Amino acid sequence: MKKNIAILRGGDSSEIAISLKSADVVIQHVDTDKYTPYLVHIEGEDWYAIHQQQTYPIDKNDFSFSTENHKVSFDGVFMAIHGTPGEDGVLQGYFNLLSIPYNCCGSFEASLTFNKAMCNALLKQFNIPSAKAIILNKGTKYDFEAIQNEIGLPCFVKPNRAGSSFGISKVSKADQWEDALKDAFEHDKQVIIEAFIDGTEVTCGLIEKEGELIALPLTEIDSENDFFDYEAKYEGKAQEITPARVSDEAKEQVQSISKNIYRILNLKGMVRMDYIIENKQAFLIEINTIPGLSEDSIIPQQAACFGMSLKELFSLSIENMFGHDKA
Repeated sequence: MKKNIAILRGGDSSEIAISLKSADVVIQHVDTDKYTPYLVHIEGEDWYAIHQQQTYPIDKNDFSFSTENHKVSFDGVFMAIHGTPGEDGVLQGYFNLLSIPYNCCGSFEASLTFNKAMCNALLKQFNIPSAKAIILNKGTKYDFEAIQNEIGLPCFVKPNRAGSSFGISKVSKADQWEDALKDAFEHDKQVIIEAFIDGTEVTCGLIEKEGELIALPLTEIDSENDFFDYEAKYEGKAQEITPARVSDEAKEQVQSISKNIYRILNLKGMVRMDYIIENKQAFLIEINTIPGLSEDSIIPQQAACFGMSLKELFSLSIENMFGHDKA
């Protein structure tokens, strides 16, 4: 019997458009000889499956749906929801209660990695370097002069618990603080302010294969804009060069750090980690436990460079969810 796989898309964040693209790519490349895939859209309280161009409400009691003829239950979940409630661990907790496996890390690990500041602060205890940073909460008062003295200019202002470069600003002058914070607070009630690191931006994808953790070829980000913002990431305003034009030493350092982080944080599934390399040292920017999988996304580019088709990549991801404990 082929396993029924729910490919989750949607979400409740500004990243919904990216999620729809990721899910479309996944369902196009899933090995249908092994699996029967279904798109499942989750947005607020509106949960529905798409089957033969019809939509059917999801029964949240057991995560199933019923057609006129039969009931469809799911053997596993392929998570393609970026942002909440997929990338922050909320749905993982729900699936844990139902004992339905999924292809990404567990609820706690997802919640931790989604909180950039807390995750990077924890990893510093394991000698994983990242930029100096402070957190601001919405509604509290700020002393911009004190922030500048501690972090320096230029610096980055970004939502602490969001992705896809929404709400991120580079602040180079004091008169840019207000607009940068206003933009960031539109996406999260908590904002992180990070010191600027001047170097080469690279990203490293990881996937498990037959018990071995594989670090995919690095991708170098060469943005036309001032940094790798949404326009650069998704609207063609950046070159994504795979493999990255960095030394073997730098490549090995980034891949080694990435594997170390993966194991320290007990991560699972496809993961992407972003870095800045400055003066031969890689500084962690953030960890993406549900990276984009659209045609323009980085993980598919890295898999192709590695010699792995999308069909093989997604099959690995699905097979891995049935091969270990999901929690």
